[in-house]
Amino acid sequence: MSPTEVVQQFYQALERKDFVAVRDCLHETSSLRGPFHTFNSIPPYLQALQDLSTVVERIEIQRMFMQGEDVCVLYDLVTNSPTGTAFVAEWFQVKDGKIAAIQVVFDPRPFELLFAGRKK
Repeated sequence: MSPTEVVQQFYQALERKDFVAVRDCLHETSSLRGPFHTFNSIPPYLQALQDLSTVVERIEIQRMFMQGEDVCVLYDLVTNSPTGTAFVAEWFQVKDGKIAAIQVVFDPRPFELLFAGRKK
């Protein structure tokens, strides 16, 4: 499976809210960095995704680029909350057919009230 296919599989699992399948896309040593959290283990990352899924209506992928084992995805995160839609960039690093690292970039200001008290 190509790195792009791995990332597409990850997003499809997110859309279905199938967190077992999301977990299957992640390398044992996965790490995530974003405006609110940094995770170096999978269970708390999956919990954060589950928490976020309660307000996510859909993900509208605008562009996906691949260079070697790296995949960059630009998308609109459409929520059912007052935060509305947010433009998000994610950089995935794929290793051995699994996602080894994710760096997320977006404007966190609209989400601050939504996640107040949850910062780690």
